[in-house]
Amino acid sequence: MVQFLMSRPDWEFHHASSSPSRPESSLLPAPAISAAACGPAEMGSTSSMLTQYDIEEVQDHCNHAFSQQEIVSLYHRFCQLDRNGGGFVSADEFMSVPEFAVNPLSQRLLRMLDGLNFKEFVAFLSAFSPRTSLQQKIEFIFRVYDTDCNGKVAFDDILSILRDLTGSFMTEQQRQKVLIHVLEEAGYTKDSHFTLPDFMKVTSFLL
Repeated sequence: MVQFLMSRPDWEFHHASSSPSRPESSLLPAPAISAAACGPAEMGSTSSMLTQYDIEEVQDHCNHAFSQQEIVSLYHRFCQLDRNGGGFVSADEFMSVPEFAVNPLSQRLLRMLDGLNFKEFVAFLSAFSPRTSLQQKIEFIFRVYDTDCNGKVAFDDILSILRDLTGSFMTEQQRQKVLIHVLEEAGYTKDSHFTLPDFMKVTSFLL
């Protein structure tokens, strides 16, 4: 998914003073980087300039899952999706990318949100980065399925994860049977509620 966003030929990004032959390593020294023309200059909204400070802030926010160069590239993709330049990609705009539309995490995340600002956009993509640890990926999934934000998920939430991941490859009866068995192996029951450490323990039996 991330590679798809970065490889779209119609979404090339350009440094304000760079030429097509300029090496990648020299694209970031300047304090500001040009992107598509988009709205007012603040991190809650897109802008025509992404500053070095902004890049580093976003990089910290995604736990350095992306290089600075990749963040610049993703910013331009974000601006392309943000058609009205408001600094916010709506659910419809987000799902216009085929790779997002078929991804169950995308669908579930956007049922919870009206859309994403740039930081949220990068944070979502970071879950698919090879630089992101398995623990960070599991934490992200936990947050997505913790729909009431109480720091816990229930049996039905974990069953939803299995449903989203397995699709038509398993029947509902098979999923429930597998999950109940896994919970018993991990020392839980169907009626348990799972904090993040509990969830990580359960997923260790599933992975």
